Amino acid sequence: MINNNNKMVKLSAQLCILTSFLLLTGCNNSISDLDEYFAEHRSKTPDPIEPIPEVKPYLRYVYPEHEKDPFDQTMLALDTGPRDIIDNGIAIDTTRVPEFLEGFPLDSLKMVGTVTKDNTLWALIKIPDGAVQSVKPGNYIGQNYGKIITISDAKLSIKETVSNGLGGYKERETSIVLNQE
Repeated sequence: MINNNNKMVKLSAQLCILTSFLLLTGCNNSISDLDEYFAEHRSKTPDPIEPIPEVKPYLRYVYPEHEKDPFDQTMLALDTGPRDIIDNGIAIDTTRVPEFLEGFPLDSLKMVGTVTKDNTLWALIKIPDGAVQSVKPGNYIGQNYGKIITISDAKLSIKETVSNGLGGYKERETSIVLNQE
Protein backbone atom coordinates (compact mmCIF):
# COMPACT_ATOMS: atom_id res chain seq x y z
CA MET A 1 0.00 0.00 0.00
CA ILE A 2 2.83 2.36 0.91
CA ASN A 3 4.59 1.49 -2.36
CA ASN A 4 1.47 2.54 -4.34
CA ASN A 5 1.31 5.88 -2.45
CA ASN A 6 4.99 6.60 -3.28
CA LYS A 7 4.35 5.84 -6.94
CA MET A 8 1.33 8.20 -6.91
CA VAL A 9 3.34 11.01 -5.30
CA LYS A 10 6.17 10.60 -7.85
CA LEU A 11 3.68 10.50 -10.73
CA SER A 12 1.86 13.64 -9.55
CA ALA A 13 5.20 15.48 -9.09
CA GLN A 14 6.28 14.51 -12.61
CA LEU A 15 2.91 15.64 -13.95
CA CYS A 16 3.24 19.04 -12.22
CA ILE A 17 6.75 19.55 -13.62
CA LEU A 18 5.61 18.63 -17.13
CA THR A 19 2.60 20.97 -16.92
CA SER A 20 4.69 23.92 -15.73
CA PHE A 21 7.26 23.27 -18.49
CA LEU A 22 4.49 23.34 -21.11
CA LEU A 23 3.03 26.53 -19.68
CA LEU A 24 6.40 28.29 -19.60
CA THR A 25 7.19 27.41 -23.22
CA GLY A 26 4.27 29.60 -24.24
CA CYS A 27 5.92 32.66 -22.69
CA ASN A 28 7.72 34.93 -25.11
CA ASN A 29 10.37 37.42 -24.10
CA SER A 30 9.67 39.71 -27.05
CA ILE A 31 7.70 42.82 -26.14
CA SER A 32 8.14 44.62 -29.45
CA ASP A 33 4.41 44.61 -30.21
CA LEU A 34 3.73 46.25 -26.85
CA ASP A 35 6.35 48.92 -27.55
CA GLU A 36 4.76 49.61 -30.94
CA TYR A 37 1.31 49.99 -29.37
CA PHE A 38 2.52 52.55 -26.80
CA ALA A 39 4.58 54.44 -29.38
CA GLU A 40 1.52 54.72 -31.63
CA HIS A 41 -0.72 56.05 -28.84
CA ARG A 42 1.89 58.47 -27.51
CA SER A 43 2.26 60.03 -30.93
CA LYS A 44 -1.43 60.97 -31.13
CA THR A 45 -2.44 64.45 -30.01
CA PRO A 46 -4.77 64.36 -27.02
CA ASP A 47 -8.30 65.76 -27.19
CA PRO A 48 -8.64 69.16 -25.52
CA ILE A 49 -10.17 69.19 -22.04
CA GLU A 50 -13.26 71.32 -21.61
CA PRO A 51 -12.75 74.26 -19.25
CA ILE A 52 -14.33 74.21 -15.80
CA PRO A 53 -17.75 75.92 -15.89
CA GLU A 54 -17.97 79.31 -14.29
CA VAL A 55 -19.44 79.29 -10.80
CA LYS A 56 -22.49 81.51 -10.53
CA PRO A 57 -22.58 83.75 -7.47
CA TYR A 58 -25.04 82.82 -4.71
CA LEU A 59 -27.99 85.19 -4.47
CA ARG A 60 -29.40 85.34 -0.99
CA TYR A 61 -33.14 85.74 -0.66
CA VAL A 62 -34.70 86.90 2.58
CA TYR A 63 -38.28 85.85 3.16
CA PRO A 64 -40.28 88.69 4.68
CA GLU A 65 -41.74 88.30 8.19
CA HIS A 66 -39.91 85.07 9.02
CA GLU A 67 -37.85 85.90 12.05
CA LYS A 68 -38.06 82.45 13.70
CA ASP A 69 -34.77 80.75 14.37
CA PRO A 70 -34.76 77.37 12.59
CA PHE A 71 -32.35 76.00 15.21
CA ASP A 72 -34.54 76.90 18.19
CA GLN A 73 -35.31 73.62 20.00
CA THR A 74 -38.34 75.02 21.77
CA MET A 75 -40.17 74.78 18.44
CA LEU A 76 -39.90 70.99 18.73
CA ALA A 77 -41.51 70.81 22.17
CA LEU A 78 -44.82 68.94 22.39
CA ASP A 79 -48.00 70.92 22.58
CA THR A 80 -48.96 70.62 26.24
CA GLY A 81 -51.94 72.89 26.01
CA PRO A 82 -55.43 71.70 26.89
CA ARG A 83 -56.95 69.31 24.37
CA ASP A 84 -60.59 68.66 23.89
CA ILE A 85 -61.29 64.99 24.49
CA ILE A 86 -64.01 63.77 22.19
CA ASP A 87 -65.71 60.85 23.83
CA ASN A 88 -68.65 59.41 21.95
CA GLY A 89 -69.54 56.84 24.60
CA ILE A 90 -67.66 53.88 23.08
CA ALA A 91 -65.63 52.05 25.71
CA ILE A 92 -63.35 49.04 25.75
CA ASP A 93 -64.06 46.18 28.14
CA THR A 94 -60.75 45.90 29.97
CA THR A 95 -62.02 43.19 32.34
CA ARG A 96 -62.53 40.66 29.52
CA VAL A 97 -59.84 37.98 29.10
CA PRO A 98 -58.28 38.40 25.62
CA GLU A 99 -58.86 35.54 23.20
CA PHE A 100 -56.05 33.73 21.34
CA LEU A 101 -56.61 35.37 17.95
CA GLU A 102 -56.40 38.86 19.49
CA GLY A 103 -52.63 38.39 19.60
CA PHE A 104 -52.31 38.61 15.80
CA PRO A 105 -52.66 41.59 13.45
CA LEU A 106 -55.80 41.26 11.35
CA ASP A 107 -53.89 41.38 8.07
CA SER A 108 -51.85 38.30 9.05
CA LEU A 109 -54.97 36.13 9.51
CA LYS A 110 -56.62 34.31 6.60
CA MET A 111 -60.05 32.75 6.33
CA VAL A 112 -59.62 29.29 4.79
CA GLY A 113 -63.12 27.83 5.10
CA THR A 114 -66.28 27.35 7.15
CA VAL A 115 -67.80 24.52 9.17
CA THR A 116 -71.33 24.09 10.47
CA LYS A 117 -71.55 22.77 14.04
CA ASP A 118 -74.78 22.64 16.09
CA ASN A 119 -76.58 24.80 13.50
CA THR A 120 -73.90 27.52 13.87
CA LEU A 121 -71.58 28.52 11.04
CA TRP A 122 -67.95 28.61 12.24
CA ALA A 123 -65.11 30.22 10.26
CA LEU A 124 -61.71 28.54 9.96
CA ILE A 125 -58.89 31.07 10.42
CA LYS A 126 -55.29 30.30 9.50
CA ILE A 127 -52.66 32.01 11.69
CA PRO A 128 -49.16 32.91 10.43
CA ASP A 129 -47.50 29.70 11.67
CA GLY A 130 -49.98 27.60 9.63
CA ALA A 131 -52.28 26.37 12.40
CA VAL A 132 -56.05 26.72 11.91
CA GLN A 133 -58.43 28.09 14.56
CA SER A 134 -62.23 28.02 14.49
CA VAL A 135 -64.29 31.07 15.45
CA LYS A 136 -67.97 31.91 15.65
CA PRO A 137 -69.96 35.15 15.87
CA GLY A 138 -69.21 36.88 19.16
CA ASN A 139 -65.54 35.85 19.30
CA TYR A 140 -62.81 38.50 19.26
CA ILE A 141 -60.06 38.66 16.64
CA GLY A 142 -57.18 41.02 15.76
CA GLN A 143 -55.34 43.59 17.85
CA ASN A 144 -58.00 46.32 17.66
CA TYR A 145 -60.66 44.64 19.82
CA GLY A 146 -62.37 43.20 16.73
CA LYS A 147 -65.62 41.39 17.47
CA ILE A 148 -66.96 38.97 14.88
CA ILE A 149 -70.44 40.10 13.86
CA THR A 150 -71.44 37.70 11.07
CA ILE A 151 -69.97 34.76 9.21
CA SER A 152 -70.96 33.74 5.69
CA ASP A 153 -69.52 31.12 3.36
CA ALA A 154 -67.17 33.68 1.78
CA LYS A 155 -66.68 36.45 4.36
CA LEU A 156 -66.16 37.20 8.05
CA SER A 157 -67.56 40.61 9.17
CA ILE A 158 -65.77 42.29 12.08
CA LYS A 159 -66.44 45.44 14.11
CA GLU A 160 -63.22 46.92 15.53
CA THR A 161 -62.83 49.57 18.23
CA VAL A 162 -59.96 51.94 17.43
CA SER A 163 -58.67 55.22 18.85
CA ASN A 164 -60.17 58.34 17.30
CA GLY A 165 -56.98 60.30 17.99
CA LEU A 166 -58.72 62.64 20.39
CA GLY A 167 -58.76 60.54 23.56
CA GLY A 168 -61.85 58.50 22.71
CA TYR A 169 -62.71 55.52 20.57
CA LYS A 170 -64.63 54.88 17.38
CA GLU A 171 -65.97 51.73 15.77
CA ARG A 172 -65.14 50.65 12.24
CA GLU A 173 -66.29 47.66 10.26
CA THR A 174 -63.89 45.44 8.34
CA SER A 175 -63.92 41.93 6.96
CA ILE A 176 -61.78 38.96 6.07
CA VAL A 177 -62.70 37.24 2.82
CA LEU A 178 -62.23 33.57 2.02
CA ASN A 179 -58.71 32.87 0.80
CA GLN A 180 -58.83 31.11 -2.59
CA GLU A 181 -55.30 29.61 -2.65
